[in-house]
Amino acid sequence: MNLHEYQAKELLAARGVPVPRGAVCYDALEALIAARNLKTDRVVLKAQVHSGGRGKAGGVAVLAMDEDIRERAGEILGSRLVTNQTGPAGKPVSALLVEEVLPIDQELYLGVVLDRNTGKVTIMASPDGGMEIETLAREAPEKIFTVAVDPLMGLAPFQARDLSYRLSGDKVIAQQLAKIITALYDVYVGYDCTLAEINPLVVSRNRVLALDAKLNLDDNAEFRHPETERWRDRSQEDSMELAAHKDGLSYIRLDGNIGCIVNGAGLAMATLDLISLHGGAPANFLDVGGGASEQIVYDAMTILLDDKRVKAVFINIFGGILKCDVLARGVIGAIKKRGTELPVVVRIEGTNIEEGRRLFEVSGLSVEMIPSLNDAAKLVVQKARA
Repeated sequence: MNLHEYQAKELLAARGVPVPRGAVCYDALEALIAARNLKTDRVVLKAQVHSGGRGKAGGVAVLAMDEDIRERAGEILGSRLVTNQTGPAGKPVSALLVEEVLPIDQELYLGVVLDRNTGKVTIMASPDGGMEIETLAREAPEKIFTVAVDPLMGLAPFQARDLSYRLSGDKVIAQQLAKIITALYDVYVGYDCTLAEINPLVVSRNRVLALDAKLNLDDNAEFRHPETERWRDRSQEDSMELAAHKDGLSYIRLDGNIGCIVNGAGLAMATLDLISLHGGAPANFLDVGGGASEQIVYDAMTILLDDKRVKAVFINIFGGILKCDVLARGVIGAIKKRGTELPVVVRIEGTNIEEGRRLFEVSGLSVEMIPSLNDAAKLVVQKARA
C-alpha cells in the first residue's frame, strides 16, 4: 500500500522530522484559505497522487500570493495526472497539499530499503538529492553512501552519526541529519515498509526538513497494522487489483492481452516468461494459490472475464492441494454464469486430472485442453493475435 506525501509527512513529523508548514485540501476555496493562513510570500500546490514525476506532468505549481491560487488549485483538483509512472490512463487528483515555499541551500537524498543480496535493511543517502536515485546511481554512483543495518542490533547511533557527517561537515546540520536518519529507519521498521524515502531532504537556513516523502507499506504485514487501512486511497489503485485483493487473490495488472490463471508464484512467473518467449504479452499475474477453493477459482476467472483488454485466457494448473476437478468446476461455473466468446486454453496436470479433463470435455464450452505447457503457451499466443 502506498501513502500520499501528506500522509508520509504526518508519520515522519510525529517522530520529530521537520516538514514545511502546510495543509491538505480537497477543493479550490479550501486551498486558497490554506495558502492565506500560511502568511508567506509564495506557496506551492502539490497534487497528491501515487506517482513520481508530478512536477513535469503539471501537478506542482509554485505561486505568489497575488496570483490566482484558487483558479490554479481548481485546475489541478479533479484532473487526471499522467506521468511516466502512471501509464496513459493517469491518476485522479482528489487532494492537494498546500505548503510554504522555503529557501533551499542544499538538497539531499535519504532512503531506506531492503537489500535482497545481503538480507539487510540498508540506508542510502546522497549529498545530491532532488533527482531519482536510479538516475543518480547510473550517473554518479560514487555519490551514494550506504549503511547496512544488522537485523539483530538495529541501527546503531554511531552509524547514523557517521552517515550524517558524510553528508555534511557542518556540526549543526549533521546532528539534525542523524536524528532524521534514525527516525526514517524507525518508521521503515515500525510500519513494515518496503520503501521509506525523503527526496529531497533540504537544508534551509541551518534547518533540515523533509521537502517530499514517500512511504510504501508491505501488504503482507497489514494484519500487524490494521490502523493503516484507513490511509488507503482506493481511487489510486487498479479496480481489478482491489477486487482480487478482496477475494484473497494475488493479482498484478500487466500490459498485455492474455489473461492468466496459475497456482503458485514460481509456476506463474514461468508461465509469463513462456508467453513472452512465444511473442505474446500477459495481461496479468494471477496466482490463485495452492489450496484454492472452487469459489476462489470462480472469482479469479470472473476478474479475467471483466477485463476488456483480455483477448484469450490461459489456465496453467499443477494440481496438488488444488485438485484439477475443483479447478474445472470453478472455471466452468464462471464461464457459464458470465458468458464469453474468448478462446480458453487449459493445461492441467496433477491430482484428479482425469476428472478435471472430463468435466471440461462434457461442459459444452469451447475450451481447448493441451497437455504440453510449451504447446499450450504457443497456442494461446496465436489465439490472442487472431
